[in-house]
Order: sequence, then structure tokens, then C-alpha cells
Amino acid sequence: MTLDQARVNRIFLPSTYAEGVPYGLFGELRAQAPVCWVEEPAVGPWPAGPGYWAVLRHADVKAVLRDPGTYSSHLGATQIRDPDSAADLDFARTMMLNQDPPDHSRLRRIVAAAFTPRALAELAAAVDGQASDAVRRVRDAGRADFVPLAADLPVRTLAAVMGVPEQDRVLLLDWANRVIGYQDADYADARTADPDRLTEQGRAALALRPTARTTADGRPVNPRSRAALADMFGYAHALAARPRPGSLLARMREGGLDAAEFETMFFLFAVAGNETVRNGLPGGLHTLLAHPDQYRLLLERPELLPSAVEEMLRFWPPVVHFRRTATRDAELGGQRIRRGDKVVVQHASANRDESVFADPDRFDITRTPNDHVSFGHGPHFCVGAQLARLQMRALLRHTLAGLPGLEPDPDAAPVRLVSNFQNGLKHLPVRWTPVPG
Repeated sequence: MTLDQARVNRIFLPSTYAEGVPYGLFGELRAQAPVCWVEEPAVGPWPAGPGYWAVLRHADVKAVLRDPGTYSSHLGATQIRDPDSAADLDFARTMMLNQDPPDHSRLRRIVAAAFTPRALAELAAAVDGQASDAVRRVRDAGRADFVPLAADLPVRTLAAVMGVPEQDRVLLLDWANRVIGYQDADYADARTADPDRLTEQGRAALALRPTARTTADGRPVNPRSRAALADMFGYAHALAARPRPGSLLARMREGGLDAAEFETMFFLFAVAGNETVRNGLPGGLHTLLAHPDQYRLLLERPELLPSAVEEMLRFWPPVVHFRRTATRDAELGGQRIRRGDKVVVQHASANRDESVFADPDRFDITRTPNDHVSFGHGPHFCVGAQLARLQMRALLRHTLAGLPGLEPDPDAAPVRLVSNFQNGLKHLPVRWTPVPG
């Protein structure tokens, strides 16, 4: 079967996602070529890459994710784009996200205690209070942009878990914007932190922020490289010198991590730790408001909130894909995969697989079972999944109860993040009937 390669390549181009996840194209490819070759053309200043195999069916995605022996997170790390240098790759490989068992298992054990049922129960009241406060602050305004409202909740939660002072939590947001949104001009150079409101170590970190946008040979600086995040790592080491007892940072310091492992673990939680909620919450609310029948059903039956959150995650997966690298020749979906090939699992496509989900393009908050892969599968299943669910349920519960008549703002349209990796919104204008103090 001959495919239109230029059309297939659309699933790689960030500009495609500025208009929305290409679910129609994913569906066509699941039927015609569920494992297909995608080229990596140059995008702006970013050079072309060697190409990769896109994995589109639910069963194949799960097969790849549960087989690190064949499909490694470590060999080439987990982003489609190859690191720029051997040094960048070596640094990326120290991150838990980019390791295979048994090294991955060792690092995961160090942080897992922060996400036990007991630890989450202790966080629940604080998360609920923060969600309530967020809604209370805007309820008499009548309209707001829901994205910053949602983005602040995971930042506050992570700051508490990691032991980051309240004044410095905005730094977590800036770092995440720079890394997650590097393909989007609005986020690539985000600077929202007010130095006068930061702690002394926060101000010191700002002074370490790199200013160069290109390398000596003219290539763009990789936003995930150690050099590009010197300010974040400088802050991490300063904070670790006097960690808050019992915090995740203290646990990381006591866990025997070397310097690079510590830095990449801090990166993982400071950046990746908030992306699920900051993308999933606005995306989930946007989806709910676009389906008034489901919105009314949830208002009538609030006990459906847990299943509604799962359907939001399926319908609007916060992360579009993740990469693996083949360790040996293999066969997948009728295609011969060669050792060293990039293999990219498309979570967004798997979540709409008609062989698993009845009427997959229908948003149904009563859907059960709901075997979505938005939190991954296998050894790299998201360690913070339950915390993300807790935060989503809390803010949605208070939003629906405290902002009656909630609807899209007719005077302003949602704006999507330009990214082939993060399925995010930059703006979600909403309005409601104000509730007096």
C-alpha cells in the first residue's frame, strides 16, 4: 500500500497541532498502516532528523511500552528529536524517564514514597483548599482565562511536595514553559518571575539563566540540555543544601543520587511533574463545555466526576507521544523494525482506537472500562498519576460548583500550544454568572 508521505509527515509537524490533534489522520493510518514511517523535516531553526516509526494502535503501543528489552528508553532518550551531542545524550540518559530497568527501578523507588496512598491522603486537603481558593478568587469576576487558573494548582502542589518555597513556585512555571513550549514562540522565552518577589536563592537562579539562543556553530540551543537549564540546576543545588525535612528533595538527597541523577530528577518533577495537570485540566474543561449534554449530566450526577476525569484524559491526552529506540531487529504491526530505529508510540491515536473504545470519537463521561494510555503503560507508567487525578478532580469539582452557568467566552477563542509533544492550551477564555462574595 502506497502512502502519501507528505500527508503522513503531518503527524510530526508542530504546526499541525496548532489546529488540533490530527485524529482523522491517525484513524486513517490505524486502518491502512498502523506502524508507519514518518520523516523528520527541518522545522524553523531545528534541523531535519532521520525519521521514525509511528505506532498508532492501542495494542501495539502497549506492546512497545511494556518491553524495554526491545524498545529502550535509554538508548536515545524519549524525545523524537535526537540530542545534539554525545554529552547531551549522556546527560539525558541519567533521567529516570530515560532509563530502563534495573536502573530505572532503582530511581523510581527513591521517589515512589512521595506518591503512596498515605502520602496522597495527606496532600488531599491541601489540594482541595488550593482548588477552592483558586475558584473563590475569580468567582465574582464573571469571566477568566482558565489556563493560568489551572496551571497554578500543580505548581503549588509540586512546590509543597518538593519543598520549594512559596515565593519561588513561579520559577517552576517558567522552567516548564521554556521546556514544554519550546516550539511555541510565546513560551520559548517565558519570563514571568518577578525578582523582587523571589527568595534570595530564587534571585540567584535568575542570574544564572542562559541568554544564548544558538550554539557556537549556529544551531539552536536544545532547551532540554544541561547548558540551557543552568538556572534550574543552580537553584536545585542551592535548595538541596538545606532541604525541607520530609520533602521529595530531602528524599532525593538521601537516596544516593549522583549529581547528574539529582539534577535530572529535579528536572523531571519540576517540569514533567506539572504537564499532565496543566494540559489535562484546561483540555478536559474545554472538552466538557464543547459537549453540553455531558456537562449537564455531570452537574446532575457529580458522583460521575472520577469517570469524567478518565474520559477527559482519554479524549484530551496531555502528552501526544513518547519515543523508544529499538535494541534489536523486531517486527511490529507488520513492519520490520531495525536495531537503532526510533519507535514513537502515539498515545493520542491509541486513545481513539476503535478496536478498544466503542464509538471512540464520542465523549462519554460514563465510559467504562476506559483503558486509555494517557499515563503510559508498563514500567514507565506515570508515578504521579494518582496525584494528577486528585488535582483534576479537585479543581473541576470546585469549578463546576462555584462558577454556575460556566460556558466558553463568546468574545474570545481558545488558543492551542504549538507543539507536537504537549497537547496543551495557552488560553481558554470562559464566563459564568458571578456569585457575590
